[in-house]
Amino acid sequence: MKKLFVISFVSVVLLVMAAFKRPELSPAEELIQGFRIVEVASVADAMEQLYGTKAYMYHDMRPLAATKFVGSAVTVMLKKEEHREGAKVLQGMLDAIDESPAGSVYVMVLEDGLDYAGIGGLMSTAMKARGFAGAVIDASVRDTPQIGKIQFPVFSRGVAPSSTVNHYRFAGKNIPVKCAGVDVRPGDIISADMDGVVVVPIEKAAEVLKRAQQLDETEHSTLPFIEKYRSIREAVAKYGRI
Repeated sequence: MKKLFVISFVSVVLLVMAAFKRPELSPAEELIQGFRIVEVASVADAMEQLYGTKAYMYHDMRPLAATKFVGSAVTVMLKKEEHREGAKVLQGMLDAIDESPAGSVYVMVLEDGLDYAGIGGLMSTAMKARGFAGAVIDASVRDTPQIGKIQFPVFSRGVAPSSTVNHYRFAGKNIPVKCAGVDVRPGDIISADMDGVVVVPIEKAAEVLKRAQQLDETEHSTLPFIEKYRSIREAVAKYGRI
């Protein structure tokens, strides 16, 4: 009887472990997980070293609060045009939210839009509810108390109380755009932290991640060397990283 009890107990444990077994990640998900760990500065350096490309956005693309996120780009473009047709001509920017999978990064570009809020509390709340990783807005944002309340990560180039209604028209979703100086295509990897935002073309992501991991490892090895020997010159000579 005791032996049967032990066997039954082991069987239950195995069943519980199987139920909570972590699902295998797809190659794309593994890439995203890797980019979540490395520093954005290392990703920017990796893009420049491997491809001679400036892949980071303008310095004024800043977060509303301290954050770090990574995800696949969902792109939206609005064109500047004064009209009186109301919000109906902007429907596509809302559709892009409802149609995108969890983990996406909403990349929005407003033509000549620094004085207009591309998103506010309603759109941010919708993105939060749908599991977006964050938003990157080449324009301003508004309703910052609500965005802060729900703790949704947003990068923008400013804050303004204005609306896009009657000033803009929806011009496309999931199309190539240039966001804060960098080309972004739907599906490209967006990596953001307090240093800024970097865009990694999806077909180059594996190589860039590997190089960024190497750069991170070198830098993290250099820091204790500097603290021990108190010499940045000797550290750079040894590790070749600055």
